Amino acid sequence: MENENKYSKTCNSIEDTRELAKRFANIVKDDGCFVNLFGDIGAGKTAFVRLVAEALGIKEKVTSPSFTILNEYHTGVIPVYHFDLYRLENVGIKTITDELREYSESDCLTFVEWAEFSQGEVPFDRIEINVTYDDDDNRCYTFTAIGDKEKNIIRKLAEE
Repeated sequence: MENENKYSKTCNSIEDTRELAKRFANIVKDDGCFVNLFGDIGAGKTAFVRLVAEALGIKEKVTSPSFTILNEYHTGVIPVYHFDLYRLENVGIKTITDELREYSESDCLTFVEWAEFSQGEVPFDRIEINVTYDDDDNRCYTFTAIGDKEKNIIRKLAEE
């Protein structure tokens, strides 16, 4: 672990990613959290969300909300909200700012893909996950905590 605010994990297979997603889901299932996801197209952002949702018992098919902006899942142990800001422009972001704040304040798990397009309109307390991949198709997940509760999530992730 780099420091109390960061945790990185390289996953060499989908099973490694599933295990990481399961660990993350177990940590956040009671209190929820707000997660910003960063990474290139095809890096594995939606796949990670899908695996976390699976670990939380979500029954619906988890898909990218690229065209719908928000997908909601209510069949698991905690509600999961999945935003995708890629197709929104400045005006579009302003129309969902209140929703982003609302989904950060309750006991739910909220994922925001392409959060770099949010123009800073995200809650202060959050987990940021940067997903990268290498030539061997390994995925590296770097979790960064912003906020005290989120530091606790990072600490628990680092306990292996």
